[in-house]
Amino acid sequence: MAGALVPKPNVTSPVWEHFGFQPNEKGEPANLDEPICKICCKKVPVTRGNTSNLRCHLANCHPAIEAQLPPQASGRGATSKRTAEASNVTSRQLGVAEAFAKSVKYSRESNRHKCLTAAVTLYLVKEMVPFNTVEKPAFKSMLQKFDKQYELPGKTYFSETAVPKMYSTVKSAIKSELMNVDYFSATTDMWSSVNMTPYMSLTVHYLSMEWTLKSRCLETVFMPENHTSDNISDALRHAFEEWSLDEKKLSCITTDNGANIVAAVKKLNWRWLNCFGHNLHLAVTNAMASVKDSTTRAMGLCHTLVSTFSQSWLKRRDLAKAQAELQIPQHGLILDCATRWGTKQKMVERVLEQIPAIRRVLDDRRHHHLNPSWQDIAVLESVNAALKPAAEFTDLLSGESYVTVSSVKPVLKLLTEDILKPSNEDTTLTSNIKHKMCSVLQGKYEPAALQKLLEKACCLDPRYKGDHINDTETKSALIEEMMGVEDEETSASVVGEEGQMMVPPPVKKKTLGDLLKSRATSASAPIPKRARADNELMRYLQEECIDSNANPLSWWRDNQSRFPLLSKVARKYMCICATSTPSERVFSAAGNIVTPMRSSLKPHKVNMLVFLARNKDMITEV
Repeated sequence: MAGALVPKPNVTSPVWEHFGFQPNEKGEPANLDEPICKICCKKVPVTRGNTSNLRCHLANCHPAIEAQLPPQASGRGATSKRTAEASNVTSRQLGVAEAFAKSVKYSRESNRHKCLTAAVTLYLVKEMVPFNTVEKPAFKSMLQKFDKQYELPGKTYFSETAVPKMYSTVKSAIKSELMNVDYFSATTDMWSSVNMTPYMSLTVHYLSMEWTLKSRCLETVFMPENHTSDNISDALRHAFEEWSLDEKKLSCITTDNGANIVAAVKKLNWRWLNCFGHNLHLAVTNAMASVKDSTTRAMGLCHTLVSTFSQSWLKRRDLAKAQAELQIPQHGLILDCATRWGTKQKMVERVLEQIPAIRRVLDDRRHHHLNPSWQDIAVLESVNAALKPAAEFTDLLSGESYVTVSSVKPVLKLLTEDILKPSNEDTTLTSNIKHKMCSVLQGKYEPAALQKLLEKACCLDPRYKGDHINDTETKSALIEEMMGVEDEETSASVVGEEGQMMVPPPVKKKTLGDLLKSRATSASAPIPKRARADNELMRYLQEECIDSNANPLSWWRDNQSRFPLLSKVARKYMCICATSTPSERVFSAAGNIVTPMRSSLKPHKVNMLVFLARNKDMITEV
């Protein structure tokens, strides 16, 4: 009978090797629910191909055979299979529920929707991209790939709600910072956008309690009126009122030498410092004008060469090929800009660097007139020799994260007495340029008020101290300021939080301890204010200067307890900027925001976007 049994088709379990079925007329299993044991010919009923009964039959009737079966062939495997199948069914059911849930959009009030919207707002602000980016199909499709339940708001929401809310939050945080500073400095400048809309920028700079120099952009103010000194002074005062800035805490404001803005600062009676970068730029401009007869051809040829290569991609391609063949740095030519400091020297230096490659590209009869002659090269080398040493200092004094004002006087001394001092090795042209530059620089810092400011700042820098002070007037002025600091602290101690005089506490009956303490105290007379200040300044000046590469702010942070009065005065001067570069950087950001594609931005939106772009580090803190 066992030989007449037919196997069950499409089985994988080895248990079925010992069982078969009665065949029908076609030779197929007649009844799949009644397998027959090939060993004992006994029927073992099963349901839906379950092998549990078959395994039990072998274990009870044929244990030796059952012992030879692999473990995975046991009846428990089928149970596991059914469990897995049930699990798959459950998973499929959960998948349907999940798919249904995902078809429902997030509520505008849900945390998830707010989080995603805030991320998009941050992207628009930090990357300075247009508001209509959120309505572009590719951008919307990308966000849908990330999260199908998120419904992106339109550009009006970001323009009228999200960005103004972020601006208000960051503005409040910066206002809170400024309320607690001892002193701050400022810079300001004027700028016109791509559609010729006039703006005025305002930045402030101050020291944190940890003696870290911080910079904040406050305003990019729309200035439609004539830029007279009255209008500028009104705009500056309004900005101070808007930000609740106390003018008494203003150490200094740094600007360029524009007559209108200088007159505005004078009307406000603020301490003023002219921008070192602008002064150096004027020195270069005036010096080049004084030797115009000797440099006209060479400088004109420089401009022509730069224009020729910038307007022809073929020549730029050939220049790159020549640079590679001659193993010259593959740099492009630079065109000088009348409003950018140091670009004239960079243009000349780059042309001199690329002379071999330029000659190879222009070595034909058609362009022969553009090839610089040896006389042209000699003139350019003389100009570069005069301008390059001074140009390097502009970038060094344009930082916002380190002290710069205290280095102005040492740099001026180095320039006028060493670097720009004509030497025997200089050509006549180089000497003339240097002499004129020194004359202009000295004239820009000649006013007594500027000299006093720079001498105080230099004295308070532990890298320089009194090395650049020629008389005792500055020391006396510092002592007066130190006494003023002590007076301010004394008056502050008796004034309440709302500016009202505090009511003195009621008189208590003296004890024996109070009488003995007052007796011991009266035995030694108090040190006069001036003596304290004088002693503190003398001890400070007698200490050795720190390394010129050291951070003076770190030194003051570690030594402020030793010089409590002088450190207060140092906080006043160490935050002053030597250049108005911070305002220039504001306009660089504004230029990336007010592009030709966004020329219709309203001025108040420009102010918000520039403010957030320049204070982006505050966005993650609030």
